[in-house]
Amino acid sequence: MYRNFFNLEEKPFNLTPDPKYIFLSATHTEALAQLLYAAQDGVGFTVLTGEIGTGKTTILRAFMEELPDDYIPAFIFNPNMDEVELYKTLNRELGIRSRSSSKKKLQDDLNLYLLDQIKNGKRVMLIIDEAQNLSQPVLEQIRLISNLETDTRKLIQIVLAGQPELGHLLENDTLRQLRQRVSVRFHLRPMSYLETTAYIRHRLMVSGCARLSIFGRSALKRIYGYSKGTPRLINVVCDRSLLAAYTMNTEKVT
Repeated sequence: MYRNFFNLEEKPFNLTPDPKYIFLSATHTEALAQLLYAAQDGVGFTVLTGEIGTGKTTILRAFMEELPDDYIPAFIFNPNMDEVELYKTLNRELGIRSRSSSKKKLQDDLNLYLLDQIKNGKRVMLIIDEAQNLSQPVLEQIRLISNLETDTRKLIQIVLAGQPELGHLLENDTLRQLRQRVSVRFHLRPMSYLETTAYIRHRLMVSGCARLSIFGRSALKRIYGYSKGTPRLINVVCDRSLLAAYTMNTEKVT
């Protein structure tokens, strides 16, 4: 409704994780760098945590876009599954044709595929979002998948991303073998006030806004006070503020 009023090409504060709008605050820059380092170094496990709405999924999508061409990413965003469903989902994401419901057959199909990719100079990366929802049996299967290797390298690299509960889950004694294999671990922090104001202006600019001072200083302070620097909350309140300004026929959010 307010796009034409503010001369915007598209809504600047959508909640969908569009990499085009990615804003690299200090913590997001470090998170992306850690993920790229893990990929380049060939580490087995990487864990990325952060509170709800801090931008984990956006970082993951930006990370996948930055992966070299020799990487084949498999992205799982709904990890509420059992062990067989895990293999079926992973194999489907990788384009492995298998109609079997046997966990052993699905494992064998995956292993053969990974060996073929190594021969072809490719590397496979499994990325699981919302990983705090994984059950302990499924996490154990993920550890077993990470065991697949040749004499010199891992056949698959794994990134687990989720809310802080993921870190607590990995502290369970039954998962100590998996925990010991985590080579890179990073926790996303909220943005500072200055980063929040830069984030808002960045999204306005990407959406085609010619006037980046729509939000007054007092409004920016209120937005930061409400959101505490959490991107998703910033998006929600900015979107509603633009709508309110439109309905009041004012071009400034005060």
